[in-house]
Amino acid sequence: MAGMSAAKTERLLNLVLALLSTRRWLSFAQIRSAIPGYDVAEEDTARRMFERDKADLRELGIPLETGSASVWDDEPGYRIARRDYELPEVDLEPDEAAAVGLAARLWAEAGLAADASRALLKLRAAGIDVDGPQLSGLEPKVDAVEPCFEPLVEAATRGRPVGFGYRAPGAPVARRRLEPWGVVSWHGAWYVVGHDLDRGERRIFRLSRIADEVRTLGPPGGVTVPAGVNLREVVRELVPDLPERPVRLRVRTGAGHELRRRAQEVLPAGAGWEEIVVPMRDVGTLADEVVGHGSAVVVLDPPDARAAVVERLRGLARTGT
Repeated sequence: MAGMSAAKTERLLNLVLALLSTRRWLSFAQIRSAIPGYDVAEEDTARRMFERDKADLRELGIPLETGSASVWDDEPGYRIARRDYELPEVDLEPDEAAAVGLAARLWAEAGLAADASRALLKLRAAGIDVDGPQLSGLEPKVDAVEPCFEPLVEAATRGRPVGFGYRAPGAPVARRRLEPWGVVSWHGAWYVVGHDLDRGERRIFRLSRIADEVRTLGPPGGVTVPAGVNLREVVRELVPDLPERPVRLRVRTGAGHELRRRAQEVLPAGAGWEEIVVPMRDVGTLADEVVGHGSAVVVLDPPDARAAVVERLRGLARTGT
């Protein structure tokens, strides 16, 4: 929102994170005690501030809900349902993806993560159920941890051919040369789309399978993107339509909500854990998703899914991500 101060932006972000991270209604008193910004004012002033913030969030399209835990509650509570807040898959142009990546890095360095974590810790201390495993490293990031993401976006933006090592499924690493047209997210995985200089045809490469550093092969302006090309349609056409298979996961209680929503079976698995079965088509996409949950999700079966997660973690360890 134009003209919004940094303090108000930070307060709104912390409010959104808090309301997303609990499955129960939060009263104004709980919000005021937990979120920086509301706790420094007199109660009447803080309440007026909160009313303005609620209006701003709704104007921004954030689905703030009002309700109560029971008929005995006199004071209304507030929350944001993840199912209504989450976006569909986003297809970014190269310059847009570069801007998002830059903004995410700046956001992570701006000190917002610490305040947001403290707010959620206060809620948990007050006995409010929050998404605990996410607290220790809470900070906004682009969901693309591959080290090749930024150099590929930059090369596509500047029109520079690139070369890299690529590990196709069941094959050794091979050198590939590509004129990149853009980077696209498809079903939870990132792909670079472009013209393969070695095969003389359009190709896609999954970023998680790029095995080494991306190197530019020419000056800017050397790549021409075909007129009217739809990168998302290229990916949809070239990604194989794999059969669906079940995968068994051990998930901490209260974590892995995205996985739980599509679970076909949920069973108790000891104190603090549950075992769920979810459908899987692409083992790499599942590995990317599981790694994003950290230690809160463990793959039990099938073996190729476990191996993909182990390989993904080793790759992250090598790059220090």
